[in-house]
Amino acid sequence: MINYIKLPAVLLLEDGTVFHGKAAGKIGTTTGEICFNTGMTGYQEVFTDPSYFGQIMVTTNAHIGNYGVNSDEVESADIKIAGLVCKNFNIAYSRKLSEKSIQDYFQEQNVVGISDVDTRSLVRHIRDKGAMNAIISSEILDINELKGALAQVPSMAGLELSSQVSTQEPYFYGNENGKHRIAVLDLGVKKNILRNFDHRDVYAKVFPAKTSFEEMEKWAPDGYFISNGPGDPSAMPYAIETVKKVLEADKPLFGICLGHQLLALANGIRTEKMFNGHRGLNHPVKNIILDHCEVTSQNHGFGVVADDIHKSDKVEITHLNLNDNSIEGIRVKDKKAFSVQYHPESSPGPHDSRYLFDQFVDMM
Repeated sequence: MINYIKLPAVLLLEDGTVFHGKAAGKIGTTTGEICFNTGMTGYQEVFTDPSYFGQIMVTTNAHIGNYGVNSDEVESADIKIAGLVCKNFNIAYSRKLSEKSIQDYFQEQNVVGISDVDTRSLVRHIRDKGAMNAIISSEILDINELKGALAQVPSMAGLELSSQVSTQEPYFYGNENGKHRIAVLDLGVKKNILRNFDHRDVYAKVFPAKTSFEEMEKWAPDGYFISNGPGDPSAMPYAIETVKKVLEADKPLFGICLGHQLLALANGIRTEKMFNGHRGLNHPVKNIILDHCEVTSQNHGFGVVADDIHKSDKVEITHLNLNDNSIEGIRVKDKKAFSVQYHPESSPGPHDSRYLFDQFVDMM
């Protein structure tokens, strides 16, 4: 068998910066917006998070693959990242529960990566220059040819991606005799979100991204959940309209990440593309209603415009990011509707914020 990890590979950024390394995963070429995640563990959950669809992931942790792969530790059916950049791509792994190596996993799912990159230098560059498109290749090493291919990649701003990762048919999750029923608008929902609802005796029906409010209402749910997902929220008028109708019907509503941004847009609050975004397991967030701090798991490249909320008479802030004062949570003043920018299902990550699921259940 060819030892692919020894073959050369190239990472080219949109601003012309080049990093050389070794091939990881499938031999090939891939493109996407480059971003970085600071998590020390949970790489498999990160790779399968639908919110990362269309993005090349840089992992700041030095070792990726060291504890192998387990089929239970996924957030969706397959790997969703467009590609991987890491320091050490560990084919050898050590854990009894693991089923295969990360190399086998990436090859099976046709995912291209690059290892042996100075990720510290790369992350510092992205932090200074901002998010941008990139291309990885282990089959084309000519920089000019790669520049031509990269020039064809669209910006993440303005991209609607949720319909590409959403379920195509409705499905059920949990105990059909559960105490509550919720309609889940699947914009890229993570499995652990559904598990958290199931653990609270909530039966979920998961609907495709472009399902209308009227169609979901036929199931007579007790509440609505608007999920996380990839892409630019302002490019999703269909979902914004759905959220507006849920609010008009005065139904309990809970949104996470993209769902948070859509709740804001439905109330006339703009969203914006962030310079770098928040991706990691250790972001401090203050709940200004309860006056306590949570360590949170985050993954987003867009945020809501704080000035719009300060001017709004419909929405109030509930959570703030203590690193940059960005908006991490809102609620609609005269409705049973709230949302957070971070991931309270926290997979991977700390469990400080899982009380939000209880809050939603109590609201129903």
